[in-house]
Amino acid sequence: MIRKPLSILLPALLVAAALGCGRGDEPARRETIRPVRYVRVVRTPAMEVRTFAGSAKAAHESTLSFRVGGSIAFIGVAVGDRLQPGQPIAGLDPTDYQLNVRKAEAALARAEAGTRNAAANFERMRVLYENRNASLNDLDAARAAYESSQADVRALQNQTALARRQLDYTRLSAPAACAVAQVPVEVNENVTPGQAVAVITCGSQLEVKVAVPEGIIALIREQAQATATFDVVPDKAFPAVVTEVGVAAVGRETTFPVTVRLDSPDSRIRPGMAAAVTFHLESAADATGRIFLPPAAVGEDAQGRFVFTLERLTDGLGIVHRRGVEVGVIGAGGLEIVAGLAPDELVVTAGVSRIQEGLKVKLL
Repeated sequence: MIRKPLSILLPALLVAAALGCGRGDEPARRETIRPVRYVRVVRTPAMEVRTFAGSAKAAHESTLSFRVGGSIAFIGVAVGDRLQPGQPIAGLDPTDYQLNVRKAEAALARAEAGTRNAAANFERMRVLYENRNASLNDLDAARAAYESSQADVRALQNQTALARRQLDYTRLSAPAACAVAQVPVEVNENVTPGQAVAVITCGSQLEVKVAVPEGIIALIREQAQATATFDVVPDKAFPAVVTEVGVAAVGRETTFPVTVRLDSPDSRIRPGMAAAVTFHLESAADATGRIFLPPAAVGEDAQGRFVFTLERLTDGLGIVHRRGVEVGVIGAGGLEIVAGLAPDELVVTAGVSRIQEGLKVKLL
């Protein structure tokens, strides 16, 4: 008979004794309920973010020109000058217009003298007719001559007023307190009526004008909110509001002009600087809205993408159920769920990898 050493048998006996003592006395383990966070599925309006390039301009910008043509005699401003109301900007050579005024005044003086003579003749003829020394035809002829001369005077008075106004048009003045942005003409240059002589900007408000393609213009409305950014101020986005929406395409391009006005302009931004305007557009083609979830709520395995929905129980508990979904694009609202969910369902948003089908959880 082979006897085993006590040093070998003793550890085995101790283990067996420990197992024997524990069997039947182990208390029932308590069920562990994992807490989860969740969201309720809702449909949100389909928003599309689009950005277009443009340039800043003064909200009140005017191109000044003469109403009459002629040779520029003087230019009293330069680019960057600050103007006061009524300050002279430029003037034409007034010689020809002064001569026209004198000519009209002389013609008016002759007509007035003729009117006085016709009035005296009519008065004499009226007295002769009353004394039966003139015929009725003579009286009518004198009256017609007098009335004709009066009409001539009125016409020449209007002509004289027009000549004087044209003389006034040879002087160009500032309409308000503004700044000079451009002076595209020179002294002694002949200009035509309406030709730009000076471009002025008034006020502190700024606008940005962009060109929007035909597929987007129907989604932009006046008073809609937008944001504008400038390279000169790269760390700031300026709130803006749409003030003008074009109703016709510009030039040969199928784009429409849209103007936005900055709510709070910065002194570092000047007219002519490059800008980018961002619009948040609500798609009219998807009136029911779209479903978005946090990307962490969507899992993926060999069977495809899925989420865990919650079946609500009592006492703040629920049971999770796996649900296959189809996803779309990632937008500002999260990951789009194209199919698989309906509004008002509850979806687990955190810990998707640590739960499984049918698990009881606590709703946070």
